[in-house]
Amino acid sequence: MRSRLSDYDYVLPEELIAQRPLAHRDDSRMMVLHRREQRIEHRKFAEVSEFLAPDDLLVLNNTRVMSARRFSDDGKVEFLFLERLGPGRWKCLVKPGKKMRVGVVATINGAMARVEEICAGGERVISVDRAENFSEGGAIPLPPYVRRQSDPSDLERYQTVFAEVPGAVAAPTAGLHFTRDVLAELPHTFITLHVGAGTFQPVKTERISDHRMHKEEFLISDSAAAAINAATRILAVGTTTVRVLESAVRCDGQLVEQSGATEIFIHPPAEIRHVDSLLTNFHLPRSTLLMLVSAFAGREFVLAAYLEAIRGRYRFYSYGDCMLIL
Repeated sequence: MRSRLSDYDYVLPEELIAQRPLAHRDDSRMMVLHRREQRIEHRKFAEVSEFLAPDDLLVLNNTRVMSARRFSDDGKVEFLFLERLGPGRWKCLVKPGKKMRVGVVATINGAMARVEEICAGGERVISVDRAENFSEGGAIPLPPYVRRQSDPSDLERYQTVFAEVPGAVAAPTAGLHFTRDVLAELPHTFITLHVGAGTFQPVKTERISDHRMHKEEFLISDSAAAAINAATRILAVGTTTVRVLESAVRCDGQLVEQSGATEIFIHPPAEIRHVDSLLTNFHLPRSTLLMLVSAFAGREFVLAAYLEAIRGRYRFYSYGDCMLIL
């Protein structure tokens, strides 16, 4: 059993981290991993329908990324509004944190924002003297490995074409490859999991079982539960979808309409029982997402595929290429 953090490490040349999306969503490359044969092939995402049988069902996450990134009027402090706690009270991430201690005041678009509390995870609780929805109307929060400022194009491209339910601070990136035309050809349904800032939280414990996952809210509608229960095979689009399905399924293998939150941490030697295939992007080394994929396809096979992707100059992470695991 591979239970050490160092077992999930690899070296990625920085130039392979995609900084912008391709001109067309479905032009991405797609590495296909055949688990049974331990075989890899190289395809295009536009060919994904070739790997689905008529009774297969795609399950996608329709969360919508909030445009919740704001800057102080002097440009010195960055805020990411995570959660509205009450009238004029918000939980935020701030950068640089050292400037925003308890009692410090900054102005955001003319509104006075005062730090009331510093949370255990480093987030700030702030009070704002204006009734405004700070979780929308700002900039899209790009991941930290995208080393540029977001621009108007990211408002569209760092969002799936089926994004519907606001609440995420990061995109379910496996869904970014789909166009409306591709999706229209495939049987599918939607669940919702609001991706939180904790998705970028590094694992700091060498024994991975000591890591504690962040909590994320999810929703499964009655129609989605019925479609998933009736499907012969499930192709989960993204690790967020896997986390919902593995968290919400009953002991009899069935789903029901529900809302809740999940802190599930899927890593070897756990088995993923309720997903047959997985479409996912390439993930950071030493990350919980890489561990989830390793639980599904085997650590050695996954890391060998990553090395082949590096040799083949695949594009990595949120705006990068994808992997289909069968």
